[in-house]
Amino acid sequence: MALFGTDGVRGLANDLLTAELALDLAVAAAHVLGDTGAFAGHRPRAIVGQDSRASGEFLEAAVIAGLASAGVDVYRVGVLPTPAVAHLVAESGADLGVMISASHNPMPDNGIKFFAKGGGKLDDALEAAIEARMNEPWKRPTGKDVGRVVVDESAAERYIYHLLSSLSTQLTGIKLVVDCANGASSEVAPEIYARAGADVIAISNKPNGLNINENCGSTHLENLIAEVKKQGADLGIAHDGDADRCLAVDANGEVIDGDFIMAILAKDWQVKTVVGTVMSNLGFVKAMNELGIKVEKTAVGDRYVLENMLANDHILGGEQSGHIIMRQHANTGDGILTALQLIQVMAKTGKSLAELASVMQRFPQVLVNVNKVDKSKLDSAEKLHEEIASQEKALGDSGRILIRASGTEALVRVMVEAQSEETATKIANELAEIVRSELN
Repeated sequence: MALFGTDGVRGLANDLLTAELALDLAVAAAHVLGDTGAFAGHRPRAIVGQDSRASGEFLEAAVIAGLASAGVDVYRVGVLPTPAVAHLVAESGADLGVMISASHNPMPDNGIKFFAKGGGKLDDALEAAIEARMNEPWKRPTGKDVGRVVVDESAAERYIYHLLSSLSTQLTGIKLVVDCANGASSEVAPEIYARAGADVIAISNKPNGLNINENCGSTHLENLIAEVKKQGADLGIAHDGDADRCLAVDANGEVIDGDFIMAILAKDWQVKTVVGTVMSNLGFVKAMNELGIKVEKTAVGDRYVLENMLANDHILGGEQSGHIIMRQHANTGDGILTALQLIQVMAKTGKSLAELASVMQRFPQVLVNVNKVDKSKLDSAEKLHEEIASQEKALGDSGRILIRASGTEALVRVMVEAQSEETATKIANELAEIVRSELN
């Protein structure tokens, strides 16, 4: 079984993801990148950050030990968002970045994500090479050749400066509630929004190592919706545990997901193309087409969105889940940056978030997860594919069907969009039953 998933190595901390594994991964990464010539002619440097999980403490120690033992100088930046690590790698000219986080996963999980020189995620080939070279015999550096470890005390301030410099308009007069998920953004996000001129109320911003993502953040919007209404705020912003995603809530408590955010930004920026995924809502695609904006779709995962953007020189892309990439400002999804740019459109236009979100009408989307099936049979399920073709013909341009095997879990996802919730639910349930019967 491969260690690397669509976003690094992730699993139950101290079970699958042990200190020993973290150390071995760090050593192997140093060797692979060194052999590619990434360290040629200079002493290698790495940036290491983490989110607020308790397990991040021992995993950080293991990663640092592995890198330093392989001759890499390590700059510890502490608890900061994943995109902060990516930015700091690029800004400082470091050779490698490591973020210890499981993003929106529950607290017991953790993960290790690598960034290459320039701040981009490692490609599949490099990840495979790292995995292949774990536990290999190697000659260890000694004396002055071992890596040194430094606490980078200016890292947070440099990241804050980078984000604020992306704004051309102050956010004065905007009242917002930010849910920090008791995660990596708990200190920097409220500070950034306040420095940008907004009136800020922060919730779930007191991490204790155990409460990250616990009934809060971008996967649990109930508290944010209630607080926005209670405070009479103009909007709410929700981040996940490592703050690489952003969801919003308007003054009425309506959820503004990544598709709405991209639609608002695409219209304001007058882009020619925006990059989404196969999960992008049909309402988003139709709205963009009506504005003369082309939508290109990739597989699910912000890394695939970025690959398309880089290959075709697009500046805006993202996912419904709130991973938004803006290449003129960053080379990875950044939830705080996304929120700043979204609120800036409100400040510039004087329009409410609800008004801006009217750029698109979301098609009802029903997702059914089918467990305990053999997802390897999906491609050969003839009855299922016949039924999909029949339903798609009936829906025409007023809906769509997507059935795919999960890349991270043992299940098949059945997604249906239609003009009514009732129609989408009916079709999704019928297809789910066929999946259960054919893939048993």
